[in-house]
Amino acid sequence: MNLKLNKIIRYLVLSDLVFYSGWGLISPVFAIFLLNSIAGGNAFVVGMAAGIHLVVRSLLRIPFGMQADKSQKRAYHLMIWGLFISAFVPLGYIYSSLPVHIYLLQMILGAALAMSTAGWTCLYARHLDRGKESTEWGVDAVAVGLGPGIAGVLGGAAVTYFSFKAVFYAVTLIGLVGVVLLLFIKKDILKQKKLLPRLVSERAFRKYLNHNHKI
Repeated sequence: MNLKLNKIIRYLVLSDLVFYSGWGLISPVFAIFLLNSIAGGNAFVVGMAAGIHLVVRSLLRIPFGMQADKSQKRAYHLMIWGLFISAFVPLGYIYSSLPVHIYLLQMILGAALAMSTAGWTCLYARHLDRGKESTEWGVDAVAVGLGPGIAGVLGGAAVTYFSFKAVFYAVTLIGLVGVVLLLFIKKDILKQKKLLPRLVSERAFRKYLNHNHKI
């Protein structure tokens, strides 16, 4: 079985692994944070926070995707800036005290992740090795499944023995590492001014979506 990845795919997967593992520290304990640290925090606030993030992210995904399709440069910048903005959202949680603060941050997170996902999937699809499309989508699915899964256990332990504040700082730092990793492929991506047509099988892409556990 040949799992050797080309440079661009390798760094895109590595960035995904690092970035979403960072967010994996938060995901299992975020509801507890809202209940314990936000004034008036209850099940409704938890549901609204999750809903706002997902609705905003879904509504903006296609518009950002259309922008990403225009050029590799635009796709790369959407990916970088989306991840960069997302990395700082946990710092906002530290200074939040009301539900409205959380709702605003979730809107920002949803928009930023729509940007990053649009750019990332565009570049990943264009640089897949022909004949290994499903395998390479699978590699990323494993990265964003196992990484955040293990991080979830660590996040619960970190909150128990340290604090939410410490975890939020850690997520921001880890997220920025994920962004820095993408700088190593900037020249390789921007050498090509326009996105070339690239056939990715619908079956391979659907398999990726079915196994994708990103926040």
